[in-house]
Amino acid sequence: MNAKRILFALAVAMMSLAAPATAQIPRIPSGQVRGDYIEVRTADVYTGPCFANGEVGLTGHDAVLAWRIEKGEWEGAALGGLSVVAVVRASSTLGDPYSNPLPAKAVMIVDAQASQAQRAALIQFAQAQTAGLLKDIVAVEISPIRLAVDVGGQHGYAMLEAGNLARITTRTITMGDAICHNEEVFYQPLADGLMHAMPAVAVNASYQGNHLGGTWKEAERRGAFVGMFSR
Repeated sequence: MNAKRILFALAVAMMSLAAPATAQIPRIPSGQVRGDYIEVRTADVYTGPCFANGEVGLTGHDAVLAWRIEKGEWEGAALGGLSVVAVVRASSTLGDPYSNPLPAKAVMIVDAQASQAQRAALIQFAQAQTAGLLKDIVAVEISPIRLAVDVGGQHGYAMLEAGNLARITTRTITMGDAICHNEEVFYQPLADGLMHAMPAVAVNASYQGNHLGGTWKEAERRGAFVGMFSR
């Protein structure tokens, strides 16, 4: 075998060895849905037992969950740039391992910019992330939604405005927010598929709709999560 044939054989062998390595490079599936997430509860999610034990069973039955889809599709509908919000009223403190939050009632707020097909897909997407919590939908509202995470480039800072129905602003938890001085994440987020979720203070949080038997408004509660999702 002459020198040219030897070099050609070596080149083919190197290509065959390199091919599997190239194929193993991870890629994001075209249908994957990802974006930002905000959640707020009417109980502290970042706290210690000394404080949480006084809330269990008495509060924390209400929550707002919100997703802003950066890119991706669900059930064949492209959802990039759209948002969906779920407002929940449960039968017990959400996240309490010793009680069942179901049955729970939910109001879905879907992006006014979405088409009919996109609205249906947004609701189905939210239901798929919450293990039955959003099964009983008592109303669907169409509203402009503004959702932004890391407002001003600061971790833990986020805002949500869903028309006049639901509003949230959050900030980072600081040392000054300690009460028990052994605080931790006492309750986990209610949604699946979160790549990252950090507890935060809900500076202001409210729901002013008329479908769940009551409205609520709170301030400076350590009851929020801010993060990202990927499904």
